[in-house]
Amino acid sequence: MKLCANLSLMFTEVPLLERFAKARACGFDAVEIQFPYEASIDELVKAKNVAQVEVVLINVPAGDLMTGGEGLASVPELTEEYSQALAQCIEYATALNVKAVNVLAGRCLTAEQESKYWQTFEWNLSRTADALAEHKILTTFEAINTKDMPGFLVHRAEHLWSVMSRVNHPNVKAQYDLYHMAMMGENLWHDLSTRSDQIGHIQFADMPGRGEPGTGGLALKQFFQIIEDSTYDGYVAAEYKPTQQTEKTLNWMGPRVMPS
Repeated sequence: MKLCANLSLMFTEVPLLERFAKARACGFDAVEIQFPYEASIDELVKAKNVAQVEVVLINVPAGDLMTGGEGLASVPELTEEYSQALAQCIEYATALNVKAVNVLAGRCLTAEQESKYWQTFEWNLSRTADALAEHKILTTFEAINTKDMPGFLVHRAEHLWSVMSRVNHPNVKAQYDLYHMAMMGENLWHDLSTRSDQIGHIQFADMPGRGEPGTGGLALKQFFQIIEDSTYDGYVAAEYKPTQQTEKTLNWMGPRVMPS
């Protein structure tokens, strides 16, 4: 598998700009960042180049989502704010030469508004895909479990496939997170085996604690084998919360690990 490390959750023992080199020293030649916007583009490009790693994925800014709000991508009244977030994301994505940009659907906290939120999200997803296609950057979106993030609009595997069918855009694929889907009781084996052509990015963590492989009950080695046997050829991202110093949680990588 083509592995990458999520620098938002891993190597947090050091500041963001130092995590690129940490990841490279541990055997990763690619990384992803949830929200890189705390640093300047120039700082990020320099850190990436010095460490000699690729940045394969970032998220579109999501407003107040991470502090309990609804975010931007699905809220009908916030389409202009989403446009501004997308413009900022494209600046970062093109400078970092990312392969994919992920759109977080966000929450719907008013049940009566759900249909409008779905319409808004799919419209924003489609126009994001149009804009990113001009830069040859894939657009992804993901399902997030409602135990960790109550009210998240896209939270089932079926949501992924139905949105893709309705949007029907050649530059849109699903970001499939093994942890989130396992937390929702989804059939990971079936999805990875039969939907690999619809998946543009994969992430993993053990569950239920979202720690490194071996800290929970998810049979990650088996799922890694399914991924390797499938037609999926994208990156598989370690997006877990280390239970100890990150370098000490990488035994699952085997011989890829380099001395720190």
